[in-house]
Amino acid sequence: MRTRLYGITLGSLLAATLPLTGFAADEPVAVVNGKPITLKTYEFFLRQLQAERPNANLAGNRQLVVNELINRELLYQDAVKKKMDKDPEVAFALEQLRMNTMIQANVGKVASGVDISDAKLKKEYDEKIAKADISEYKARHILLKTEADANAVIKELNNGAVFSDVAKAKSTGPTGPEGGDLGWFKAGQMVPPFSQALAKMKKGSYSKQPVQTQFGWHVILLEDTRKATPPKFEDVKPQLANMIRGQEVNAYIENLRKKAKVNIK
Repeated sequence: MRTRLYGITLGSLLAATLPLTGFAADEPVAVVNGKPITLKTYEFFLRQLQAERPNANLAGNRQLVVNELINRELLYQDAVKKKMDKDPEVAFALEQLRMNTMIQANVGKVASGVDISDAKLKKEYDEKIAKADISEYKARHILLKTEADANAVIKELNNGAVFSDVAKAKSTGPTGPEGGDLGWFKAGQMVPPFSQALAKMKKGSYSKQPVQTQFGWHVILLEDTRKATPPKFEDVKPQLANMIRGQEVNAYIENLRKKAKVNIK
């Protein structure tokens, strides 16, 4: 929940805090019934549209954006004449929008003060790479419907049967025709019982006990292992920066909760 809150508010805030491309923010781009629509409003609305429609060439279609602003202004003026802001539901919605804007500004202030220097990001990167399991496995498996069937296959292998031949003959999985070949994969790509069994095996060995998953019973042959190349620091800097900002914002919210009197009913 906290991560989602941060993602929404910071994402909206980043769009709202970009600098104006024009120099005179109060210069009108249109006037509707005597009320000017300023360049500042145009730039703000353009950023919102670009966030919603990233593949549209909105910056290159100024008239389209201005026309949408004119339509909005006409609808707003009409709503004011009808005193729609006095409607309880509308008043509540307006208060929620005001609250969201204040929250976004507050989150942005906290996030802007976070240290995301290269030194801080590199330290985070090094720590994560050191802890990360970047092992990759090359394996085969024989999938069977029952534990008894799996034990029977293990007995065949113990007696010298060739793993790929047994897989072609008896595996119920889609890789059976290929001798159970799974190719190279990371542990996280497999269901936990399967990857946990692999982690305990030595290269060239097969599982001496059947491994149960939601798909059935597996007999696994670990053919090879290798270390994957981790992503380069420069390639993940933006993600690291967002992650650190998110952590700091979440910590700030947690601190507010600790100091607050909250009564959940």
